[in-house]
Amino acid sequence: METTLRGVGVSHGVAIGQVRHMGTAVLEPPAKQIPAEEAEREQGRARQAVEAVAADLIARGNLAGGEAQAVLEAQAMIAQDPELIADVDRRIAVGSTAERGIYDAFSHYRELLAGAGEYMAGRVADLDDVRNRIVARLLGVPMPGVPDSDEPYVLIARDLAPADTALLDPALVLGFVTEEGGPTSHSAILARALGVPAVVALPGAGDLVEGTEIAVDGSTGEIFVDPSEEKKAELSRAAEERKAALSSSSGPGATSDGHKVPLLANVGGPADVPAAVEAGAEGVGLFRTEFLFLDDSKKAPSEEKQVEAYRKVLEAFPEGRVVVRVLDAGADKPLDFLTPADEPNPALGVRGLRSLLDHPEVLRTQLTALAKAAEGLPVYLEVMAPMVADRTDAKAFADACREAGLRAKFGAMVEIPSAALRARSILQEVEFLSLGTNDLAQYTFAADRQVGAVSRLQDPWQPALLDLVALSAEAAKAEGKSCGVCGEAASDPLLACVLTGLGVTSLSMGAASIPYVRATLAKYTLAQCERAAAAARAADTAHEARVAAQAVLSGE
Repeated sequence: METTLRGVGVSHGVAIGQVRHMGTAVLEPPAKQIPAEEAEREQGRARQAVEAVAADLIARGNLAGGEAQAVLEAQAMIAQDPELIADVDRRIAVGSTAERGIYDAFSHYRELLAGAGEYMAGRVADLDDVRNRIVARLLGVPMPGVPDSDEPYVLIARDLAPADTALLDPALVLGFVTEEGGPTSHSAILARALGVPAVVALPGAGDLVEGTEIAVDGSTGEIFVDPSEEKKAELSRAAEERKAALSSSSGPGATSDGHKVPLLANVGGPADVPAAVEAGAEGVGLFRTEFLFLDDSKKAPSEEKQVEAYRKVLEAFPEGRVVVRVLDAGADKPLDFLTPADEPNPALGVRGLRSLLDHPEVLRTQLTALAKAAEGLPVYLEVMAPMVADRTDAKAFADACREAGLRAKFGAMVEIPSAALRARSILQEVEFLSLGTNDLAQYTFAADRQVGAVSRLQDPWQPALLDLVALSAEAAKAEGKSCGVCGEAASDPLLACVLTGLGVTSLSMGAASIPYVRATLAKYTLAQCERAAAAARAADTAHEARVAAQAVLSGE
């Protein structure tokens, strides 16, 4: 009998197939005491396992490329963290085996993350994965992971670690469903990059029986268990219609009555550029520069290295718009040379622009490198600061850009509610706004974007979040300036129409989402988008907002 479950759809498309479950995670290793004379040998075993796992993660990242590479390199840094290794050594010195020392040291660090203001708790899944890989290696057992299968299937997991998600084979893994995670978790972001339909934050997903046939709608978040032939046919028709719409859609983003909405790409480095160009991106709306700084947490990359990397991206979009976000360090992206090590709640501390203003030489080098990278190129360079709170922040950033001789537009990201509320004030200092809806939702609702239990508050359809978007867009229009969206909200085709109706002037997203958004925008007039936006804002819940907007656009 067909039943319907609902999670959070995070990657477009429909997948129909049999359930296969992710392998069970490594459990706690046995606790036994070793004699003192074996301590040095066990410490050596632990270090060898750590280095082997770090090397494997880096190799997986090199294979995956793009955003996945940066995520996996960050995991490798976790494995090699000097404080963690020192803790492992101490535990082994008082009698623990290598595997037990690793397990206990990581468990202690896990407790610290889980209690660090809920923000760092979002990295617990990554930490668990690193621990499991090291322990499995020490025990000499295979690391549980994606199941072996000759037939395509739908993967079910409690959560998916980046190392597993990055190398999924779309020919075998038709789609995936997780119990935990959120729309901006690593697994969701990587699923969109792979083009694999995915649903996250589905309670009870692990209870689905192995071999059961399910249909996954990555757009709506619906899971149909034992779907009828009629339901499968209905979903397949909808998928084919979407595919046909995609193939017939090309050119710049615009509504059906010609209102232009530039569609830009979010990129994490040069490796993401080919996919963006192939998808027809009109430029880059968010160039994340953190990938350059993750190679070595002890010091910033040289100006020369930065110039080389930036120029590769700028050259790919001649006469296009490229919006660069300067380094956003802190919280879940700590850097030893830049961010404090002892903050009680890093998400609410010295993060983003605050870190850079405390270390002006790092900001100056990055801005100078961007200026040199753009020399002689016909690109329209725009540079923006993350985590801007008020006009004082905006002025400090604009002043730093001018002092570095940067010939570009200077902008501010709206990720903190205060920036949306005081957008007109901030626009006295900068020339554009860019809404980071992921963090804006997190700070608006006090809901960690990596925690599945609060995923409903991370839903970008939340009317309160739409209100803040509208405030920012109205302020930009009043000042004659632009206001784009570069958060994951822009990748939802229906929501893209609503954002356009709210007055947003450009949309930036992962390359895989651009064709979907382009085709959907082209179906509606600006007036229809405005009516849909008004209906969504009048709702009380995210679900009601989506339904209301859909009703307006479908003419109901």
